[in-house]
Amino acid sequence: MRYLARREHSRTELHSKLLPYVQEGEDLGAVLDELVTRGWLSDERASTQLVHAKRNRFGTQRIAHELRQKGIPENLIAAALPGLKDSELDTAREVWQRKFGNIAQDEKEKGKQVRFLQSRGFSMDVIFKVLRQS
Repeated sequence: MRYLARREHSRTELHSKLLPYVQEGEDLGAVLDELVTRGWLSDERASTQLVHAKRNRFGTQRIAHELRQKGIPENLIAAALPGLKDSELDTAREVWQRKFGNIAQDEKEKGKQVRFLQSRGFSMDVIFKVLRQS
């Protein structure tokens, strides 16, 4: 219950956190099923919370990767992506502006900016649009 009180967890994530504490004869799957039945554990809420927390700092690719790492089902990831893609260009501009703010003067600086935006999970089309319009 302490894990769920702090933040939303996916079923897979909570399973991996609780597995070391399971003793012989205990059924972790049944406990997780009961939490889902009572509405205390939800993959949908976990994905919504993660997307909301990360959408102003990271691109679609990075957020989708983090959702997969947390064990969120592909159908929930697919449902979250269209909303992220709509605002990805604006997010990339804001992230670029906060970090750099100035147009790259040479290829070395441009490469640095491209790598930074790539590490944040933005697609190459979005990165080049940001760098052309800045």
